[in-house]
This record gives sequence, C-alpha cells and structure tokens, in this order.
Amino acid sequence: MQPFHYIRAASVEQAVAAAAQTQTAQQGAQIRYVAGGTTLLDLMKLDVETPARVIDINHLPLGEVEETADGGLKIGALVRNSDLANHPKVKAHYTVLSEALLSGASGQLRNMATTGGNLLQRTRCMYFRDTAMPCNKREPGSGCGAIGGANRMMAVLGTSEHCIATNPSDMNVAMTALEAKIVIHGPHGERQVPIEDFFLEPGDTPQRENVLKPGELITHAILPPPTRGVRSHYLKLRDRASYEFALASAAVVLGVDNGTVRHARVALGGVGTRPWRSHEAEKALLGQPADADHFHAAAEAALAGAKPYSQNGFKIELARRGLTKALSTAAAA
Repeated sequence: MQPFHYIRAASVEQAVAAAAQTQTAQQGAQIRYVAGGTTLLDLMKLDVETPARVIDINHLPLGEVEETADGGLKIGALVRNSDLANHPKVKAHYTVLSEALLSGASGQLRNMATTGGNLLQRTRCMYFRDTAMPCNKREPGSGCGAIGGANRMMAVLGTSEHCIATNPSDMNVAMTALEAKIVIHGPHGERQVPIEDFFLEPGDTPQRENVLKPGELITHAILPPPTRGVRSHYLKLRDRASYEFALASAAVVLGVDNGTVRHARVALGGVGTRPWRSHEAEKALLGQPADADHFHAAAEAALAGAKPYSQNGFKIELARRGLTKALSTAAAA
C-alpha cells in the first residue's frame, strides 16, 4: 500500500472542498472517498488504487432512508446494504432491490458496504486486480488481458476491443430496473443523473466507468414511487449458492393486467460491462400475454446483441434462461 493523506470530513461541503483542494494543489492527484471500504481498501492493498488523499465520509448525515413527497424513497449514500435490504418499505414495495442486496457478498460485508460504495464498486476482473497483468482499465494503453485470456466471468454485452470486464454489483442491476436517480454533489453544486446514464460502456476509454467528475460525491439515490400492481424479482445465477459474483442475473419489474403485460422493466447483471437495461426485452413484453413463449421471446431480444469470447459463450443461454425464469416468477407473484 502506498502512503496517503487522510482527512475526516464533517460535512458534504467540506468533503468536496477537500477533494477540490487536493486536485488543485497536486495537479490532478487522485482522491478517494471512503465509507465502508469493502472495495477501496482491498484495491489499495493491491496497489491498484493509489490515492494521494483519502477522505473519510462516514460522519456525514447520509445514513437515512426517507420517503419523498411523491411517495418514492431517498436513500443516503451511507446507508448500509443490510439496513437497506431489510428496510420495511424496500421489502414491501421494492422487493427486487432487497433480494439483490441479500444475494450479494456476506452478512459481514453487507453490514459495512454502503449504497454509494456499491454504485462505485470496481470490477472483479483478475487482470484489473493484478498490477503485473495488462489492463486498459487500470493502465490505459497496456492492453486487455482478458480478451485472449481467462474470460469465463467476463461480459458479453457492451464490450469493446479495449475492455470486456463486467460490473460486479447486484444492487446496481436492481436499481437500474427501478429507474433510480443518482444525486451527486460537486464543486459546482448538485445534479441528478438517471442511473442508466450514470454508468459508461468502456469504448476506447475503459478507465472511465461513470459520469462522476473529479471530486464529485454521491450523496443519495432516489427511487420513484412504486407503480401500482407491479411485482418484482431478482434472480442470480452463480457457481455457488453464496458469497459469489453472478455469472448472469436478472432484475425484473412486471405489471400484468388480465393476463397481459402492461408494465415491464428489465435489467441484466453478470453479462454486461455496466448494469444492462434491456429496452428490447421490455418492448417485446409490453402488450403481450404474460406467458412462457413471450417471456422466452423477451429473453431472446435481450441477448440478441451479445458477443461471446473464448470461455464465456455459455453465459448467453444462461442469461436467457435466467431472465425467462425471473419473468415467470414475477408474473406468478
């Protein structure tokens, strides 16, 4: 681990100001905010992350889940995954989010991991985490070792010739299906970004994973009011039953009226370079009978653009079957 300067922030404004000061004083030196530290500290130990300054935000007033004026939820960036998963309103009205959170990591990690940190969770690609290996995400221009190497866990959607790493978060997939908005505070004030626009595909700049600008801080995630009569479900397919990342996952929000699909939101995990919203699957579902044939057709549409690599072609069929099952489960509920 490289030496770094530590500061404990007492307010959002102080945290952002400290970040801006570091950027100015040290000509773009890296800063990182730390909350639970379940990803950042691991990467610092591996020298994958080498920030000049670490700003502790654990004392900021961002640890509450509040109902919004329109009936949605405002989730503070410091809300721990366990608390969010077991929040009564989340369990009752945003079931897909509770299920996704409880399928991730372990109980101990969920007690530490935060909403903001989960949004920024880095890939588990072995080439990214090993500084002796080539990785364009870690060191632009060095190459992507996974393309011609060990790529069983890698993405089949949203890839480029520069990177095929997956986004590892379960929560992000559910948040995408729920059409969350991300509230960001920076030197120039506050802004909100739809979660679908928050994450970036690698393209030719795989080192940029999201739209955050230097020094900006996530303060909240906002969920819209639950749609009347919908049911949701998260299905995670993995090598073992717990403490494992997804090979493929599906988050679905489905509304069925008299046997016909009236509302559909679909997101996939484990197969995309970002949490993968499938408008194609949603279009295939809307106005159609809620039956196995149409669920299968939606799954075919969702994976139509998938590009397999040498070891991960099985993910395409796995994701199709997983999405079909998730839709069937939500419809049956």
